[in-house]
Amino acid sequence: MVQYDFDHLADRKIDNARKWDYGIVKGKFPNVRADFIPLWIADMDFKAAPEIRAALSTMAVNGAYGYTYPTERWYQSVIQWQAEQHHNHVEKEWLTLGYGTVPNMHVLIQAMLKPGDSILLNTPVYGPFDYAAEHNGIDVVEVPLLKKGPRYYLDWDGLELAMKEQHPKILFFCSPHNPSGRVWTKAELEHVAALCLQYHVLMVSDEVHSEHIMTGEFTSALQLPEKYLQNLVMFTSPNKAFNLGGLKLSYSIIPNAEIRALFRQQYERNSVTSPNVPGQIAMTVAYEKCGEWLRQCEAYIRENLRITQTYIEKDFPGWELMDMDSSYLPWVDVSASGIDMHEIAQVMAEDAGVVVGIGDDYVANADHFLRLNLGTSHAVIDDAMQRMATTWQKMNVNK
Repeated sequence: MVQYDFDHLADRKIDNARKWDYGIVKGKFPNVRADFIPLWIADMDFKAAPEIRAALSTMAVNGAYGYTYPTERWYQSVIQWQAEQHHNHVEKEWLTLGYGTVPNMHVLIQAMLKPGDSILLNTPVYGPFDYAAEHNGIDVVEVPLLKKGPRYYLDWDGLELAMKEQHPKILFFCSPHNPSGRVWTKAELEHVAALCLQYHVLMVSDEVHSEHIMTGEFTSALQLPEKYLQNLVMFTSPNKAFNLGGLKLSYSIIPNAEIRALFRQQYERNSVTSPNVPGQIAMTVAYEKCGEWLRQCEAYIRENLRITQTYIEKDFPGWELMDMDSSYLPWVDVSASGIDMHEIAQVMAEDAGVVVGIGDDYVANADHFLRLNLGTSHAVIDDAMQRMATTWQKMNVNK
């Protein structure tokens, strides 16, 4: 079996990575250390799987980058991947190739809603859910998740009340949850789906973070009974799994023919036609040939999580690491420290030279949270945690 190398990272200057750009980071933290380590923005520093790089190299050397189409090979790679990875049965006609999960949210809202309508969110949640509504003149109904220790739970009474009284048309449901990495059980998914069906709310399941599972087992919404599938839109992509976000390609799975037709009509109105050439090639090869790379990447990130947990438990009083069932992006509650998350992020950037994410990016109910990024080498994580531990000790001494 091939052993993949995750210790030697890609040169992120070549791909103009936002998170590594000094000018962009200085725009956030003017006094950031020049030797900063970026633990923000949800992409990884690993080189893509060699099979993907080889396919893209062949395409690049060939020299033609013209208009293309969703190939039969692409369709079959997705169908096979969903069956093998998630035990999902997917029909070819359910699939629509798109330019990204966030653009798909915008397209769906444009296709299904009108000004004055609303969407429903369980907060905190991925910020672009909210932006998709805001950019299209749609209202947002928020139902906060219930935090019990290091874990979130759905507020069933609040969810049903919001559906019953405020009549949202769409629920954008993050599965697994972003930002915490919480994996919902099949029973929880079915409860959500039942409420959506009862109150005529379209359930939209964003399953982009479903590939990196740290613990437990992920259940896709496509595993639900048939009656719920007719009220379901599923968005996903290989972008988080295989670090392909910059190639701007994703897909939707929509079993309901009427909803699917409305969605595709909006694509036509927006003149979204030919797919991204390298994106389709990379996705197809990832799904056909890179399952072992993903398993090894997952194991590598799991060790980064262990390193991070050890540091937080030992050196970060006042920090609570939320249970991270999935993804590579730990969500940390700093409320017990008594120090504002903005101050922590600023001092970490300036003194430790570590740039972290903050709760402002997650719509609501995230006023005391930081987000880290483990999609890098063990050495980088160890260096970052050592730096932050030293800075945190000074911050606590000076309180």
